[in-house]
Amino acid sequence: MECAESDCSEPAAVRLHVPWDENRAVCAAHARVLAQQDGVVADPLEDADGEWP
Repeated sequence: MECAESDCSEPAAVRLHVPWDENRAVCAAHARVLAQQDGVVADPLEDADGEWP
């Protein structure tokens, strides 16, 4: 599965639960940035162990 962010082809590693938008699977780099917003919860994907730097 690829990152849900536009113009990103990295593999998804985290599912973001976003209260004001759809939940989405994103790469580790996007998760680091987006998960800092209030109310966003990040859950690592079970099969993405190899995607963590």
